[in-house]
Amino acid sequence: MALTLWVVVTVTFFLMHLLPGSPYVDLHKLTPEQIAILDARAGLDRPLLEQYVLYVRNLLTGDLGVSFQFKNQPVTALLAGRIGPSVQLGLQALVVGTVLGVVLGVVAAVRRGTWLDGGSTVLAVIGRSVPSFVLAAVLQYVLALRLGLFPIAGWRDLSSTVLPTLALAMAPLADSARFVRTEMVEVLASDQAELARAKGLGPWQVAWRHGVRNSVVPLITLLGPMSVALLTGSLVVENIFAVPGIGEQFVKSVLANDYPTIMAVTILYSALLLVVVLVVDVLYSLVDPRIRLGGEVRR
Repeated sequence: MALTLWVVVTVTFFLMHLLPGSPYVDLHKLTPEQIAILDARAGLDRPLLEQYVLYVRNLLTGDLGVSFQFKNQPVTALLAGRIGPSVQLGLQALVVGTVLGVVLGVVAAVRRGTWLDGGSTVLAVIGRSVPSFVLAAVLQYVLALRLGLFPIAGWRDLSSTVLPTLALAMAPLADSARFVRTEMVEVLASDQAELARAKGLGPWQVAWRHGVRNSVVPLITLLGPMSVALLTGSLVVENIFAVPGIGEQFVKSVLANDYPTIMAVTILYSALLLVVVLVVDVLYSLVDPRIRLGGEVRR
């Protein structure tokens, strides 16, 4: 994890300095002398390699720098006030998408070949094919503007989170539904399931006792990729719905060439992703007793 995070920091730092433009908003109003003073204050007058070494050294002490966009505002304090909405939105989308996806996958497997199966397949394809920001605009127009069921944008109460949550939840819903359906069809065709039917169990009892449990456990491995999709998808969705989260701040920082904030958000997202992947690996080893953390398989 530490090595991966260092690679992310290094690559992002040097790529970030290739961005066109300047971090100063009123560049056209500044004289060359004023620009030189600002560069010296921010350390941008030093060689790029020296800037990198200083940044890594400060990063190890927990210093993420000061935002160029918000004068004299520490990046740590800036992000601390925005991480709450982003985490809430991501967790809601992950839970809603995963739960609904499992239910949809189970129904499609049990009713295989019926209109329920075909409908769930179409929904899964749409959820995976349509980008979250396109779905966000459609939901915003239909449910908020035309029907008036939810706020168009803003972050006031729970109702304000419904539309962005639905927009982000479609991707994990589609992945979960397809995965669970595939696993369930295989399990329901096994000899174990046939024996259960011979004992008089109904289709839903067989699905619950033998299919759901065996299908949901491998689903844990998808939590990592689904978390990645939510992190990247929330960048634009937060801007569409004016959610005061980290994603919105990141987009504004990129447009303003706010180097410290760009670096801080990238590091934060990367760290969260690495933690999620680690937790998923640990959970999988705990849920499935055949798997050891050391890579061995218990017989």
